[in-house]
Amino acid sequence: MNDSVKKAPVGTVTVNRDEVIKPTNNIYMAIVIISKRAEQIQAEMKEELKERLKDFADIQDTLQEIIENQEVIDVSKYYEQLPKPWAIALQEWLEGKIKWEFANEQDSRQNIF
Repeated sequence: MNDSVKKAPVGTVTVNRDEVIKPTNNIYMAIVIISKRAEQIQAEMKEELKERLKDFADIQDTLQEIIENQEVIDVSKYYEQLPKPWAIALQEWLEGKIKWEFANEQDSRQNIF
C-alpha cells in the first residue's frame, strides 16, 4: 500500500481550491487530470480484488457457499474500508505525484476561456 492511500481521507473533506489549481492554473484541467487518475486507480483496485478473490471462486461452489465464506467477507471488508479512488487521486495530486502531458502542442496552447 503506497503512502497516498494511507494519507487519503476516507470521507469527504474540504480542499483549498488554490492548492488544486496551482499546477495547471485551470480548475477544469486539474479536475480532468485527477479524474483520469482516479479511473486508473479504480482499475488497479478492481484487478487486485479479482486476483485476491480468484482463489475463492470455484465453478462448483454454490452462491450460498460463496456468500458465507468468511475469508471472502474479510477481503471485501478490507476494500470497502479503503479510501475511494477519487480521494487517493486527489491526495496524489496535492502531493505532486501525478505527471501529465498534452497529446499534441495545439492542446497546450488552447485556452478554455
